[in-house]
Amino acid sequence: MVELGGIIILGILAQWVAWKFKIPAILPLILIGLLVGPIAAEFLSSDGTKWIEPIWTGDKGLFPGESLFYFVSLAISIILFEGGLTLRMGEIKNVGPVITKLISVGSLITFIGSAVAAYFIFELSWEISFLFAGLIIVTGPTVITPILRNIPLNKDVSTVLKWEGILIDPIGALVAVLVFEFITLETGGEFTKTAFIEFGKIVLFGSTFGYTFAHALNIIINKQWVPHYLLNVFALASVLGVFILSDVFAHESGLLAVVIMGMVLGNSKSPYLKELLYFKESLSVLLISILFILLAANINMEDLYLIYRWETLALFAIIVFVIRPLGVFISTFGSSLKLNEKLFISWVGPRGIVAAGIASLFGLKLAKDGVEYAEYITPLVFVIVLGTVLLNATTARLFAKVVGVFLNDSRGILIVGASKVSRLLGHYLETHGRHVVLIDSNPSNIAKAKELRLEAITTNIYSDNLGDNIELNDIGYIMALTGSAEINKYAINKYSKQFGENGAFRLLTIDEMKDDGVFPKEGLFSNFDDYNSLTTVTRKYPSIQEIELKDQSHYESLIEITTADKDIIPLFIKDNKGDLQIIPSDNKKMKIEGPGWYLVYLGKPFDVENTETV
Repeated sequence: MVELGGIIILGILAQWVAWKFKIPAILPLILIGLLVGPIAAEFLSSDGTKWIEPIWTGDKGLFPGESLFYFVSLAISIILFEGGLTLRMGEIKNVGPVITKLISVGSLITFIGSAVAAYFIFELSWEISFLFAGLIIVTGPTVITPILRNIPLNKDVSTVLKWEGILIDPIGALVAVLVFEFITLETGGEFTKTAFIEFGKIVLFGSTFGYTFAHALNIIINKQWVPHYLLNVFALASVLGVFILSDVFAHESGLLAVVIMGMVLGNSKSPYLKELLYFKESLSVLLISILFILLAANINMEDLYLIYRWETLALFAIIVFVIRPLGVFISTFGSSLKLNEKLFISWVGPRGIVAAGIASLFGLKLAKDGVEYAEYITPLVFVIVLGTVLLNATTARLFAKVVGVFLNDSRGILIVGASKVSRLLGHYLETHGRHVVLIDSNPSNIAKAKELRLEAITTNIYSDNLGDNIELNDIGYIMALTGSAEINKYAINKYSKQFGENGAFRLLTIDEMKDDGVFPKEGLFSNFDDYNSLTTVTRKYPSIQEIELKDQSHYESLIEITTADKDIIPLFIKDNKGDLQIIPSDNKKMKIEGPGWYLVYLGKPFDVENTETV
């Protein structure tokens, strides 16, 4: 009881430390696991036993036999399902081919290159070398996501890294299983036949079960055949059921099944999607905390002594500084990604829970079977996991600044509210090169925004999950455009520092417009237009117009017209480079620097003949 409770307490403490110092939680979790496991047994325990013994040995331990690895497998399935829920197909419209090549060509390069390096540097057998290579193909979402949350990046770069980290996990697991099958079979001919059969079964059952049961679960949830209080636990049971069922039909196909199940559900229009995601996210944090401590504590000091040699450092350097960049540059050849973006993607490749979990399972099994060099698998993989996490956690932000992918000027715009007005403005901004994200608690509004190919998120502005969304890393402006003055004010007060570093604006209320000349600095568009007037004009004139400005006085005369005519509302100023500036409520203070500038407005077209400067 003490050991189990201690793992949970230490795990959550490690998560808090990671949040406080903005590092991936895997780092303190592994260090705690090593401390209470092999380090405690070697240096701190009077009787030479670990403070936490994951596998039952003698009269002490948490999991008998292979029960630990069954728990690891089930926990990983939940973590990958949660990752799949966050994958939105609309995110990859620019980088879809890059992601496909990274998880195929890039994986092959990592597999072959790492195996050759392990064989020649450590003088392992080819079988063990390829098993090690298969295990380190994966780059875990559990470690990449915290890194991306703390670095403002171009959306395409963060999308590539996020999708790669989630999709590559089942691929790495599949490759590792095939190599493991090869090692445990006696003849190459038998393996060749088995490999093709197993590969086909894994892909067939994994994809079929994941896709089918995702739609079945979506129907059950949306038709409310399950009471609301059972919704989350029913979904959890469904995920575990699909993982186990798929694994029964094709060994190790469960990981692929749950990732696809998560992707299909994540791209559905279910109104309960956010609720499922919040629950699975909380559960994933707890499971990750337990898993990493257990797996690190399961290592023995003898395993660490095996790799306490210069060859370990050489192998790590080749994998990180040669093989990873080679795979990335070949996979991104001919893409729209710039050189500095490719360099950053090459630098960020931390390994995560799938590598650690499967390595512990296979390493122990092969060592028990007396396979030569099997004892190297677990400690070598853990060195790659710990080393890459430590490297990326401490240097990713600095490296992003050095290569120039760090967004010092965040130009993205977050629009609170996805009404027709917001969708109209968002579409205009998107077509003029701005990254726009609309948020709303109304699924219908979000669905209509997505029909316009706008990025939109169903969320409650009062929740705390918005700040953890890596898709919002390049947001520097916030515009609160809802019909509720309370929500608009709350959004500005809560998120202006995080998302409004370049400007935080909201619509004025009727009462504020009545104050004689005393207007809040965050007012938007004009001192005479609120949500109702915007909605009315949008209904009458659902288009955004532009008129070229001649000089400052011309602009001021147009603003006077918009003040008098309630069917014209000023929105933005577009300069001679095509950049847009949001017009504040004190709109007369905007400075026009010359010809080639435009006033962007909502409503009926200006009478050009009557807009000449007097």
